[in-house]
Amino acid sequence: MSLKVAVQMDPLEGINIEGDTTFLMMQSAQERGHTLWVYTPERMALENGRLTAKGRSVTVQPVKGAHATFGPWETRDLSEFDVVLLRQDPPFDMAYITSTHFLDAIHPKTLVVNNPTEVRNAPEKLFVTTFPGVQPPTLITSDIEAIYEFRARQGDIVLKPLNGAGGSGVARLLADDPNLDAMLDLHRMISREPVIAQKFVPAVVKGDKRILLVDGEPVGAINRVPSAGQIRSNLAVGGRAEAVELTARDRELCGIIGPELKRRGLMFVGIDVIGDYLTEINVTSPTGAVALKKFTGIDATVRLWERVEVIRAKV
Repeated sequence: MSLKVAVQMDPLEGINIEGDTTFLMMQSAQERGHTLWVYTPERMALENGRLTAKGRSVTVQPVKGAHATFGPWETRDLSEFDVVLLRQDPPFDMAYITSTHFLDAIHPKTLVVNNPTEVRNAPEKLFVTTFPGVQPPTLITSDIEAIYEFRARQGDIVLKPLNGAGGSGVARLLADDPNLDAMLDLHRMISREPVIAQKFVPAVVKGDKRILLVDGEPVGAINRVPSAGQIRSNLAVGGRAEAVELTARDRELCGIIGPELKRRGLMFVGIDVIGDYLTEINVTSPTGAVALKKFTGIDATVRLWERVEVIRAKV
């Protein structure tokens, strides 16, 4: 089976191919005989229910600085494709949300991965709250008094933006830290959205586990270890990846959320686990597949294409 695949992403020319999950997805698709076409979200247009985009056909190769060869620019109806990969990076802002509304015009006739309606309905730090008992004690609010009361009950907390990504804006505040007001002021200057206050989990010093799931099933995991003296373990801010096995608790957490991911059409998902707690369910543009392949030999993108091919064969 040869599928026509469109990839909605940030400019392909500027990515770091050594760690980019979307690039690995494209390589895997190409190796399986699928054709690739790429566009950026601002090139989309919706007119009278017809969704088009201006983009280019592309072939990829794992050669730094020469990783993409493009065809000419053209405008195409996105309903002509078998699959659209929704892979632009956050922030999960109104522009991102609007792009999911656009993609609703073609899904599921054209399979959008992940389902755009459910991406919109599952913001990563809110979606996890729908599964009781999996998170550390967590408060989401704009109420300053409520945050102070939460810290008084929980002790050390982590403060983070509701729709942040890549570890940006995440800070640990001790039980008696005098900087809480200043941190809340900074968050209010950046956004009117609520913030997340979460009980600090000491196990974070041992790492923040990224588990990748395909169609609700766990594929594998890597551990992201923060630099000395840091709590942020994201690879984008200096964390170090290492191999790790799934524990019984990891599998239990995947078993709790997996059926709902599958039901919603969230086919490629990355969850973050610290100790025994699930902290985030990443559905917008999950990363970690390159490191997983490097350390374990497991290619989550191949698993994804195997599942996509089965789904498209039934159409």
